[in-house]
Amino acid sequence: MTELIRKVPKEMGFIMPAEFEEHEGTILIWPVRPGSWTNGGADVQPTFLQIAVNIAKAEKVYFCSNEENYSWMKEEIDAFISSCEGEKEPDEIKIIRKNIIPMILDSDDAWARDIGPTFVKDEDGRLRAINWRFNAWGGLYNGLYSSWEKDNAFALAFAEKTGYETFDGEDFVLEGGAIHVDGEGTCVVTEECLLSPGRNPDMTKEEIEKRLMEMLGVTKVIWLPYGIYNDETDQHIDNVFAFVKPGAAVLAWTDDKDDPQYEMSLADLKVLEEARDAKGRKIEITKIRIPKVPVTITEEEMRSLMPDEGEDEREVGERLAASYVNFYIANSCVLVPSFGEGNEETDREAFEKLSCLFKDRPVVMIPARKIIVGGGNIHCITQQIPKGVR
Repeated sequence: MTELIRKVPKEMGFIMPAEFEEHEGTILIWPVRPGSWTNGGADVQPTFLQIAVNIAKAEKVYFCSNEENYSWMKEEIDAFISSCEGEKEPDEIKIIRKNIIPMILDSDDAWARDIGPTFVKDEDGRLRAINWRFNAWGGLYNGLYSSWEKDNAFALAFAEKTGYETFDGEDFVLEGGAIHVDGEGTCVVTEECLLSPGRNPDMTKEEIEKRLMEMLGVTKVIWLPYGIYNDETDQHIDNVFAFVKPGAAVLAWTDDKDDPQYEMSLADLKVLEEARDAKGRKIEITKIRIPKVPVTITEEEMRSLMPDEGEDEREVGERLAASYVNFYIANSCVLVPSFGEGNEETDREAFEKLSCLFKDRPVVMIPARKIIVGGGNIHCITQQIPKGVR
């Protein structure tokens, strides 16, 4: 096992790049956990493959699976790429095939954002990983499953397998979906998540902020009160807020004052209106409405889930934390969830607003119903590896 770097990244000149900066690649994990994914992942796997193919047009995709499902995953990847041959140029198919890299790597589930390493980079372009502690979004306090050893080991295992030196996050509990950075010294988080008793209960808010600054190389942390209503991650930031460039961001919103999200987003907006980023700029905010019709889990979907003992169980009719802000910025495109089923208006509005904000790359809407049933969305299943030197 590679020895962890037991130094402070910030003191060594490392900072976390923004997602919209150039990537070397993206991490994805093959979804099979029967308690998260309907029909043991079979329903959602085509969506994961659609996402992988879009990303692989211009960067590597490290597609991870445990040994038991590795051959199956490889066969499905090959079949899906072959099915795209009629609609894509031969040269593009070659690039996609080359860029999707299957890997054997154990995990408990497929949330690459939260269990994968966070990457930081210095002025010379040297890239290093950070290994946080993962406890299934709350550990024994309110974690979503009772065993998470494989997920907790995933970040370091990935870094070792791909040749990245790794900073030791020690016992600090953090998920990738709990932080958003602008690459210029600003980090945005939610109080609801980072101050949850299930994360780092022995640390004060000030101590948590100091640790974020040290590890991510940032100089400013902005604390929003809330994330998205009924988000079982204790309201991750990546479902409610995202930077689109330095000094500009989007915020999940609703105009419906009777919706529980209204007061939550309003409280976030008030903080953002008063805040300044690490460069002293007021952040320009674009509101992106959440789906007009709440996305809820159906009886049929519930019947096809098989949670393990101690795993958090959903209920028929439960509102899912659907948000268009849970998009992923890849080198070649921006992948945005769409929800349909009465939400065509807000689907279209999200596409139009994000297309205006991302003029340098196309916005691709991905039907995300199968993902959101698992509890997260496109950003939650992806983790970027910035361009850099190992």
